[in-house]
Amino acid sequence: MINKAALLAVLATTLLLPAAVVPAATANAQTTTASRQSPQLVVEAISPDVPREPTTEIKISGSFTNTGTEALANLRIRMRYSSQPFARRADMAAYQSGQGLQPTTWNQLNVPQVAPSAKAPWEFVSTPQRLGLTRFGVYPVMVEVLDPIGQQLAVQRTFVAYMPKDVRVPRTRLAMVLPLIDQPRRADDRTFVSDGLPASLADGKRLGNLLEIARDTSSAKGLTWVVDPALLDDVRALGKAYTLRTKDKSENRPANAAAAKWLGDLRTALAKPPVVATPYGDPDVAALAHNGVDDVTGTGIDAARIVARDTLGRDVLTDVNWPVNGLIDYDGLDLLSTGDVATVLLNPLNLPPAIPPATTPDASATVESVNGPITALVTDTALGEIIGADTSAPGAALMNRQRFIAETAMISSEPVTTARTVIGVPPRRWDPDPAYVTGLAKTAATLPWLAPATLDAIKRGKGVPTPRTGLTYTDQDRRKELAKPYVGSVKRVAARADLTAAVTTEQDLDVFDLAVLRLASSAWRDRAETATPYVKQVGTAVDARIGKISITGTEQTQIRTLAGKNGDVPITVHNGLGQDVDANQVTVRLKVTSDQPRLLKIEPYEAKDDPIVLRGGQNRTIRVPMTATSTASGQTTVTVQLTTADGRDYGKPVELTVRTTGYTGIALVIVGAALLVMLAAVIMRVLRRRGTRRAAAATVPPRRASAPAGTES
Repeated sequence: MINKAALLAVLATTLLLPAAVVPAATANAQTTTASRQSPQLVVEAISPDVPREPTTEIKISGSFTNTGTEALANLRIRMRYSSQPFARRADMAAYQSGQGLQPTTWNQLNVPQVAPSAKAPWEFVSTPQRLGLTRFGVYPVMVEVLDPIGQQLAVQRTFVAYMPKDVRVPRTRLAMVLPLIDQPRRADDRTFVSDGLPASLADGKRLGNLLEIARDTSSAKGLTWVVDPALLDDVRALGKAYTLRTKDKSENRPANAAAAKWLGDLRTALAKPPVVATPYGDPDVAALAHNGVDDVTGTGIDAARIVARDTLGRDVLTDVNWPVNGLIDYDGLDLLSTGDVATVLLNPLNLPPAIPPATTPDASATVESVNGPITALVTDTALGEIIGADTSAPGAALMNRQRFIAETAMISSEPVTTARTVIGVPPRRWDPDPAYVTGLAKTAATLPWLAPATLDAIKRGKGVPTPRTGLTYTDQDRRKELAKPYVGSVKRVAARADLTAAVTTEQDLDVFDLAVLRLASSAWRDRAETATPYVKQVGTAVDARIGKISITGTEQTQIRTLAGKNGDVPITVHNGLGQDVDANQVTVRLKVTSDQPRLLKIEPYEAKDDPIVLRGGQNRTIRVPMTATSTASGQTTVTVQLTTADGRDYGKPVELTVRTTGYTGIALVIVGAALLVMLAAVIMRVLRRRGTRRAAAATVPPRRASAPAGTES
C-alpha cells in the first residue's frame, strides 16, 4: 500500500513548483506493463467556479488510481496551464480533443509509489496572479500522470474561467430546455402493449430522475420544460385498472398507485415553470408531411392542449414546436404553421449561418412558411451536449460542469456589444443525473455573465441578425424518418379510424385520434418492428368498433319474399356500443341497391337521405319498399350498406335475396273474388239437396212395427 505520510511530504515540498528538469529513469517492464492497464486520473474538485480577484486561491484536486495488478513507482503528476485565454470556442474544442495547442507551462508533484488498486490523492493550489491570468476569459488547465521516462499514463483536460471584479460585459441570456418525452406504451386507449412504464417511473430510473429534477428546480430561473402529453396520458391510464396485451395474451392489471403519485408530484413540480407541449405522441411531422398524412399534426396539437390541461391542471404552450432532432424542412414547417405554431426550436445544422460567424450568433432567426414568417430559435450544440452529458464515470459530472462554465464564459467574452440569447437542449429521450442537472441550473443562476431566460421570454436580439441560408434538410435526414411502409400501415389504420369518427357524435377528440397519434410517434424511428404490435392492436380495435354498428338478423333471414309485385322489406340497424349515450351515439345512413334494377326496383325509403341516430344498445327497423318489374316469379340480390353522412361505406355490405311470387295485387283480388263465388255456389248446392230430401220423407206413410218373434198376435 502507498505510504500516505511520505506522499503528503512530497506534496508539501513539490506543490506548484516551477517547471524543472527531471532526470530520466530507465524504462522497465513493470512500467511498460502498467501503462497498458489504463490507470485512472480523476479531477474531483475545482474551486471557486469563477475567481474574481488576482489573489483568490484556485484549488484543483483529485486522485490517481492504479487499476493494474502491479505497483507503479516514481510517477509525476503535472498541472499544465497557459496564461493566454482562448480566442474562439473552436479553439476550446480542439484543445479538449487533444488536437489543438496544448499548455506548456507546468507545475509538478512526485509520487514515489502507487500499489495495485491504490488511490493517490493530489491537489494543486494557486492564484490567478501566479498563473498569469490577467483578463476575462477561459484558460486551459491540463492534469497528466507521467511514468519515470515521461510516458503519459493518463490525462484530463479542463478549463478555468477568470473574470476580474471590475469587468462588465453584456449578460448572455441562457435558456435551458429540458425534455420530458418517452415512447408510447398504449395501442388503443384501453390496452398497454409495453410493460416498461412502471419500472421507468421508479426512483433512480429515467422518468423518476426527470421528476426529481422537476421538483428540485421548480423555483429555478431559466428552465423551460418540453413535455409529451402522451406520456402523461399513459401514466394517468396506468393509475387506473388497465389491460396489458403481450403477443396473444391479455391480462387485466390493477391500478398502479406509484403512477398516480408520480403524476401528482409532477403536476405540483410543473405548476410554475413554462411548459411547452409537443403534439400528442410526439409525431414525426416530417415523415407525415412526406407521406401525405397531413391532418395528424394539427390533431396532435389540439390533443396536446386538451390532454396537458387535464393532466397538469394548467395551460401549456402549443405554439412552440421542437421537431425531431431539431430538423424540419419546408413541407413539415407548413404543416406546423397550419396548426398555429409560431416558433420552432431548431438544430444549427438545420438553419446554418450563410457565412461562418466569428462569434456565437444570437439564437433568434426567421423562416418563411405557407402561413407567413415563423420564429426560429437555434440551439447551441455544445451546451446541449453538456446538459445531456453522461456523468456516470468518476469525475465526469465535475468536468462537464466546468466545461459549462467555460463555454458560457467564452460566449460572453466574445467581442460583441449587444446581449445575445443561447439555448441548450439535451437529447430528446435523455437519461439524466438529477444532481448534475440541478447543479447546472443553480450554477447558471450565479455566473456573473449569464441571465437565465425561458423560451416564452425570448425576443429577437437588438443587434443585426445573423444571415442564415434557410432550412437545410439532407437526404440523410430524410432516411432517418419513419419508413414509408410503416407510415403506410399507419395511414391505412387511420383511414378506417376516420370512419368511426364520421359516425360518432361530435366530441373534442375522436375515438381513435390519440391511438393514431401514438402510432405516428417519432419514437418508432428505426423501430418499426417494435411498433408493429401497436399498429395491429389499434387496427383490431378499430375493426371491432366498426363491426358493432351492424345490420342484424341477416344470417337467419337471407331470403325475403314479396307477396306480389311490390312490398316492404324490413331492415334492422343495431348499435352495439353499450349504454354510454354521449360517447357511443352514432349517426349513419342506409344505402339499399338492387343488383338487377330492371327486375327489382328500390323505391324511396326512410333513412335513404335522412340520418339514422342510434344511442348505445339501440335498434331501429327501416321498411324498404320494393317493386318487381316483371310478372314472373323469381329472385334478385339486394345489397344493404351502412354509410357515413358523406357517403363513405361503413362496415361490410350485407346481401339479401328477395323472391317475388309473380302475382300482382289486382290478380290476388280477382282470385279471391272467384274463390268467394265458387264457395257460394257450393253452399247453394248443398242447401238444395238438403231441402229435396226433407220433402220426399214427408210423403211416405209410416210403417207398423212387427211383433217380436215368439209372441202371439
